[in-house]
Amino acid sequence: MPVLALALAYLLGGIPFGFLLVKWTSGKDVREAGSGNIGAANVYRTAGPWIGLATLVLDAAKGLLAVWLADRLTGGDLLWMSAAALAAIAGHAFPPFLRFRGGKAVATFFGAYFYLAPQALLAVIVVFLVMTAWTRHVSLGSITAAGTLPFAVWLILHPPLPLVLAAVAGGAFVVYRHSANIQRLREGTESRI
Repeated sequence: MPVLALALAYLLGGIPFGFLLVKWTSGKDVREAGSGNIGAANVYRTAGPWIGLATLVLDAAKGLLAVWLADRLTGGDLLWMSAAALAAIAGHAFPPFLRFRGGKAVATFFGAYFYLAPQALLAVIVVFLVMTAWTRHVSLGSITAAGTLPFAVWLILHPPLPLVLAAVAGGAFVVYRHSANIQRLREGTESRI
C-alpha cells in the first residue's frame, strides 16, 4: 500500500489549518494579510498567539500523522515513510484545497521528522530557538533548522540512506521556500518578532 500511503500523506499535508482557523475565527483570508502565508508565523502575526499556536501544533501533527500512517500501511518500510514525510511537506506547500498556494512547510517538516528522527529533531529545535531568539527572525531560525536537520540526522542516528536523503531533500525544500525571506534578510527588511 505504498501508493496509498503517499497519497494520504500528500492530502493530509494539504489540509490548510492556518487558512481554516483564521477563516473560522474571523472570517478573513490569512493569505491577504502580512506575508500572505498560511503558516503559523503569519497566522500568529495576523490573528494572534492562540490561533498561531493552534496552527503550529496542527501543521506539525499532520506531518507526524502522515509518517505514522505510512509506517502502518507499509509495515515500517523506512523508504516509504521517508517518502511520506516529503509528500506531506509538498502537500502543505502545494495544497490541492487552496489551488496549490500554501505555506513554507516548516511545522509539517518538524512533525514528520519528530516521528522519523526525534533525537535529531530535538537537537534542531534547540538550534531553531537559539537562532530565533538571537536574531528575532523566525525565518532565519527556520532556515537554519531546516539546513542543519540533515547533519543532525546523520551525526546522531547514522540511519539508512533513505532517511538521510529525505532529510536533505526536505531541508533543501524548506530553505528554498524561504527564498523571499532570504532576500528580505539581505536587504534588512525582514519582519522581526
